[in-house]
Amino acid sequence: MKNNKRTLAGAMIFGITWALILLTSPGSAQAQQPGTKRTELQRHDLSIPGREAVQVRIDFEPGAVAPKHTHPGEEVIYVLEGLLEYKVGEELPKTLKAGDVLFIPAGVIHSAKNVGSVKGSELATYVVEKGKPLVTLVN
Repeated sequence: MKNNKRTLAGAMIFGITWALILLTSPGSAQAQQPGTKRTELQRHDLSIPGREAVQVRIDFEPGAVAPKHTHPGEEVIYVLEGLLEYKVGEELPKTLKAGDVLFIPAGVIHSAKNVGSVKGSELATYVVEKGKPLVTLVN
């Protein structure tokens, strides 16, 4: 009986450990970059088969960077506060302030950085392929 409890406890610890590793891996949607905070606000299936809408608030401390990454669908950004610089594909960097918007096509490599001296925040709305990681980091 003791052996069964130990085996079960060991299996549970192993499973929990792997779940934590998978949820915090660099390419996962759950990964948080230093100085940033991603808060998922809502997620809904769409009338387009295999697609969902996801809305996320992203807060950047001064100097914080969201490194190069992609999404499995389109992203529409609305800057809530601060000064955020975006590098999208091969375009020159764009600095946006509160009230500015930006569209990022599906699969395009991009990054963001808070270039201001105070917190910067954006509201990101995604129309993406359901079941795929929301964020995939790119080297």
